[in-house]
Amino acid sequence: MGLMLGKKPAKHDDRNLLMKSILKPTPVAIPTCYSFDNKHRNIPTPMFGNDRYGDCVIAGRAHQTLRFEHIEQNTILKITDQDVITEWRKENGNTEDGLCVLDSLTLWRNEGWDIGGKNYKIKAFAQNNPLDKNEIKSTIFSNIGIGLGLSMPDSWEREFNTGKPWKDTTQLPNPYNGHYVYVIGYDKTGLTCITWAKRQKMSWSFFTKYTDEAYAIMDATDIKKVDVDAVNAFLENLE
Repeated sequence: MGLMLGKKPAKHDDRNLLMKSILKPTPVAIPTCYSFDNKHRNIPTPMFGNDRYGDCVIAGRAHQTLRFEHIEQNTILKITDQDVITEWRKENGNTEDGLCVLDSLTLWRNEGWDIGGKNYKIKAFAQNNPLDKNEIKSTIFSNIGIGLGLSMPDSWEREFNTGKPWKDTTQLPNPYNGHYVYVIGYDKTGLTCITWAKRQKMSWSFFTKYTDEAYAIMDATDIKKVDVDAVNAFLENLE
């Protein structure tokens, strides 16, 4: 099985909305472990063409859209490989290039993307602080989930192919190993993401060392879980 990457180097913008500024206290204590997919069963983990194309940014978007719509429609949305590849080629100018996460999120918010003839947009996205474990856990526990950009070490493929968690932190981040995943859960040992048709674990230390961008991504339903007024004020200032 081929494994393709496809995330361009992180682009940072000091004007980004920060998750810490809108995250409300959870009504109950944050548990030591939580997984969206354990609570919402039978959600598939398709490859979405990421074994043939460097479309990981849109594949991660598709995995999150599946979960958005599972909550809203109580069904599994039929997202095809072609839906993902079409959007990826639209955003990369019909080339084989990877995508910039921040640019792609902005397009998702402003223009949406088409699945089965219907357009799906997000309401907002907010930058997470990878060094703040409580913020990361609170975001995931709120069923918002996190889109994660990684500059991974060269050991990533060996660990993945042997069914092991990503936890080797002996190497430097490799900017040529840019990858994007959608995070669905956490526990004491680390995080769980969806990538290459699997639920893949990574240690907290791996996450901290190799994450170069992390975004909480919210649709119209999800912003009810955060400070809606603050989000709307931010969005109004963008216009």
